[in-house]
Amino acid sequence: MSERIDFQVDPTKMKHWKVTYDGAVAYLYMDVDEDGGLFEGYQLKLNSYDLGVDIELADVVQRMRFEHPEVKVVVLGSAKEKVFCAGANIRMLGSAAHAHKVNFCKFTNETRNTFEAALQDSGQNYICAVHGACAGGGYELALACNHIMLTDDSTSSVALPEVPLLAVLPGTGGLTRVTDKRKVRRDLADVFCSVEEGVKGKRALEWRLVDEVIPNSKFEETVRERARGFAEASDKPDIARGITLKPLDRVFAMDSVTYSTLDVKFDRPGRRAVITIRGPNEDAPIDMATFEAEGSDAWMLRCARELDDAILHLRTNEGALGLIEFQTIGDPARVVAHEALLLSNRKHWLANEVVCLWKRVLKRVDMTSRSLVALVEHGSCFAGVLAELLWAVDRSYMMLDPFEDDDRRLAALTLTPGNFGQYVMSNGLSRLQTRFWGTPDHVETMQSKTGVTLDAEAAVVLGLVTYAFDDIDWEDEVRLFREERASFSADAMTGMEANLRFAGPETMETRIFGRLTAWQNWIFQRPNAVGPEGALQRYGTGMRAVYDMQRV
Repeated sequence: MSERIDFQVDPTKMKHWKVTYDGAVAYLYMDVDEDGGLFEGYQLKLNSYDLGVDIELADVVQRMRFEHPEVKVVVLGSAKEKVFCAGANIRMLGSAAHAHKVNFCKFTNETRNTFEAALQDSGQNYICAVHGACAGGGYELALACNHIMLTDDSTSSVALPEVPLLAVLPGTGGLTRVTDKRKVRRDLADVFCSVEEGVKGKRALEWRLVDEVIPNSKFEETVRERARGFAEASDKPDIARGITLKPLDRVFAMDSVTYSTLDVKFDRPGRRAVITIRGPNEDAPIDMATFEAEGSDAWMLRCARELDDAILHLRTNEGALGLIEFQTIGDPARVVAHEALLLSNRKHWLANEVVCLWKRVLKRVDMTSRSLVALVEHGSCFAGVLAELLWAVDRSYMMLDPFEDDDRRLAALTLTPGNFGQYVMSNGLSRLQTRFWGTPDHVETMQSKTGVTLDAEAAVVLGLVTYAFDDIDWEDEVRLFREERASFSADAMTGMEANLRFAGPETMETRIFGRLTAWQNWIFQRPNAVGPEGALQRYGTGMRAVYDMQRV
């Protein structure tokens, strides 16, 4: 799997999904092309999916919010007869590298979270119409919807059969949503996750696995009625039209990726990538009408999309680069002004969508299992939304006082109202609340610093950066950090960082990703699943898997 995986989609060339629009209701049909897998060696039969299918789904969900804001209800269904979705493709999982499997599971869960949160963030309500077999990752798709409708017939069921069939977990997101979202009783969940055939009809309803069971003869009609009813009950404002998300402007080279708002450079000997975000060159649009006219060219939207793409590229295609450095260049006042336009117009649909996109992108940074560091150099623009990166990283370094032969603006930070709750983490807290979990009053004190230019001394005193060094110590201290990080075990780093990043309360979202990081990562390396006699290798061969029955 050495070929670069691209997370950008041409919506006119989608292989696996079909969308039709009927006013406030969109119908999203899964229609996977069997021969359209990302790699050779497997067919995507029975609406099973690989990462390519989910990349298209993520694109559809994103475009639904920006290009079709008139949509209030999305019906997720299948275009194939007698099957909704068979889940992740087993042949793909059996042949994929370990890192690909884990990143695939992480991306699919992030995509599920995106349409799961669409109701609260954007007023778009996802309901699932299950007609046919709905198993494994297929049921996880359904679980992420807010309302599940199941056909009452002999072929339709919901199932999480990974434990008896594959010796793996139901994607962790599936298990967590069964208990935390669907609130299925523990013993019934134990039965449900232990049977291959799944659960049908009234029992699925009684066990809280679905919300409605409908006779086959009335299913399609009832789904449409329910969708119209949800749309009529929605308080989402009517929006005439959206904007077009243009293709990203990217140039890939051997040791870099260049975007319109940022650069990514690879130091392969040092096992690190440096992301340098360039602040806006132009003043902020004067109003939302001007911003909307700029569409996807507007800096706040363009930068969020490009950073998202860069993070996904590093995760999936550059596994040996264990350290990601964030740097910025530009005028912090302009960053503040561009963000302020959106924050002061949150009731405008597009302003809201861009802010919510930044929230999702920053969560993606949080969930990236690499060491993260920010370097606040002279001439930087860590302000407002870009300052969030300082508290998403594991450690930060800031230049102190003027450096010899350096005429750039002195390094400074600027807090904005956005830093106090607009870009919450998966734990439901802002990054500042998470950072100062033990001293919550400190966060309230810092709100009085909103809009103030904070130099390195002030930033250290306030705890906003880890260290500040002058030009005598800067180069050596940063070098030592890089060398140290590169020398540590990547496994130890992943475990440490995943545990330290999420202080405070647990949520369904943090549990999903915490369990994925630990359990899924571990199980996907165990011979019971991936060994030569393991379940993933022997699935479909007629031979039973051979298990090491020693528990740990």
